Amino acid sequence: MNARVTVRMVILAVLSITLTACKQEAPPEASAKSAEPSGQAVNVNPGREMAEDFALLDEEGRKVRLSDLRGKIVVLEWTNYDCPFVQRHYEADTMEGLEAKYGDHVVWLAINSTHYSDTAGNKAWVEEQGLAYPVLDDHEGEVARAYGARTTPHMFVIDREGYVVYEGAIDNDPTGRGADEPVNYVDEALKRLVLRKDVEVSETKPYGCSVKLAQ
Repeated sequence: MNARVTVRMVILAVLSITLTACKQEAPPEASAKSAEPSGQAVNVNPGREMAEDFALLDEEGRKVRLSDLRGKIVVLEWTNYDCPFVQRHYEADTMEGLEAKYGDHVVWLAINSTHYSDTAGNKAWVEEQGLAYPVLDDHEGEVARAYGARTTPHMFVIDREGYVVYEGAIDNDPTGRGADEPVNYVDEALKRLVLRKDVEVSETKPYGCSVKLAQ
């Protein structure tokens, strides 16, 4: 009997030691959290890309540098005044109306990368349309290539920190016949940026004439 009692006591002692050791171990969740570095910045939008800086001349021959506009919301509009898609949108007041809607909240820059364009032609277009924003000359196509601009129009929206937060079409109506549920993607992006909210739609497929780049 004494031997049986001794064995039972040894077993109980071993179990007690094992349970105590288990209680002292940290749960997996707590261990994982404690391993995270503290005070480290986290990019909540890792897919964003910093907008390429550039310096181009406007229709008056003044240099416009993108990096000088840091801290402001910027819209880049690839344009070509010979393109029927561009002409349709200007007849409908799409671009000018949107630029006027946001006023001082947004800097709007049209860029003409057509290889045969020049500042004189851009100036004539600005005056003809009565534009309140400049048309920048990129006839060598360097900025268009840097951004991957493919069509006119092709829109890019840049936030206050200098990141491209939207690129693609101006809207969801490529034919001009009216979409069932019309959406102006640039307008939607600007609404959220002005309120300091994240843009919900970051990319769509642009439509229009191909950018006529220099060969």
